[in-house]
Amino acid sequence: MILRGRRPGDERIRVERTVPRDYRIERTRRVRKPLSPSLVLTLGFAGLILAGTIVLMLPISAATGTWTSPVDALFTATSAVCVTGLVVVDTGTYWSGFGQAAILVMIQVGGFGFMTGSTLLLLLLAGRRTGLRDRLLAQASTGTPTLGGVTSVVRRAAAFTLIAEGVGIGLLLVAMLGRGMEPLGALAFSVFHAISAFNNAGFDITGGFRSLTGYADDYLVLGAIGALIVLGGLGVAIVDDLLSKRNWARTALETKVVVLTSATLIVVGAVVIAGIEWNNPATLGALPEAQRPLNAVFESITLRTAGYSALPTASFGDATLFVVMALMFIGGASGSTAGGIKVNTFSVLLITIVSTVRGQPSAEAFGRRVPHSVIYRALSVALLSIAFVFLVSFGLQLLSGRSFIAVLFEAVSAVGTVGASTGITPDMPSGARLLLVLAMFAGRLGPLTLVLALAARARPIAYRPAVETMRIG
Repeated sequence: MILRGRRPGDERIRVERTVPRDYRIERTRRVRKPLSPSLVLTLGFAGLILAGTIVLMLPISAATGTWTSPVDALFTATSAVCVTGLVVVDTGTYWSGFGQAAILVMIQVGGFGFMTGSTLLLLLLAGRRTGLRDRLLAQASTGTPTLGGVTSVVRRAAAFTLIAEGVGIGLLLVAMLGRGMEPLGALAFSVFHAISAFNNAGFDITGGFRSLTGYADDYLVLGAIGALIVLGGLGVAIVDDLLSKRNWARTALETKVVVLTSATLIVVGAVVIAGIEWNNPATLGALPEAQRPLNAVFESITLRTAGYSALPTASFGDATLFVVMALMFIGGASGSTAGGIKVNTFSVLLITIVSTVRGQPSAEAFGRRVPHSVIYRALSVALLSIAFVFLVSFGLQLLSGRSFIAVLFEAVSAVGTVGASTGITPDMPSGARLLLVLAMFAGRLGPLTLVLALAARARPIAYRPAVETMRIG
């Protein structure tokens, strides 16, 4: 048999020899998680307080041209940034014009929200668009429930702040010129107190730790400052909802609850203060009867969130001080310049109590149901705030040795970032002052960061444990 063509062995196949190669396996880089919004807010406020402390320590900030002690500068800076109003030195006489201007800047930045202000500058000055991280930070600062409306809320907040403070400056300027104050001094007085009042700070430059006691008979001054306090205590979201809807039935549940609760607290507080202090010769009793209702309303407004006073707070009876402490603990609305556990928190708990008494299976108001998660957060904020007030009061009692009522009042005022005082703060030792610094800082950021932390830890679950009841009462 003859094979024609190529035979199987005729072809040669060359296999290329492989050259050894080196492979380097690098460690995977650890991706750093971005800081949480609550931590950024805390660090932002802490940085602003530190910068303010350094500025206030400088000789240029003091009227005498001398260095200010670090504790006094830290206390004042914390009180200004946290818009509290507690002071250890008189703002009107101790600080120079430069120092007062620095305090005013800290009040404005602290009240508007440090991160909200930086986002606003990014939008308007740099011309850049905000990213998701900026929106999250601004959302944490403004309390906006959705990310989409953060940019517009920041812009509206800036416009709302400028308009409210501008109108307040105009009204106070008219009042001061009418009282015979020279124009430059009247302008300085109006600008400082309008900004301080809108931000619920309570700082004043009247001198002598007098607050507004010299204006108890001035309807325009008390009316303008009281209106600014109320607007700042409601916040831009509530006011914007009222102005845009223009129909009470169409407003959000939060708006209805906050407005009604705030109005009720003002009325009830005014009635109680008037009823107790009407014949007190050191407070309302020293005024003509025609002026007493106005001052009772003003005290109810300012002692809940701002800390101004047209009457000497130290002269109030113990019963009045207890009522004021309750108002200070509640504070203003969420997302506003006010402090406290917030009207929203108090309202949610009140709605829950009323619904429970009525036998309803869930907390309901105005035909709407409040989620259980919101109730749990409100309860956590309220109980932890009570525990913190107790600890601060206990510490102040040990460090200062003052009376129980005065110490408790000062603790609630610091934690609620109100700034009302019975006059014992300037005489407290350094240890007590540092404790108040911690109380003001935690009172300003504590409820917000706590709610953010609780919301971040919320996870959907695929199962629920078995139910077992417990005895209550």
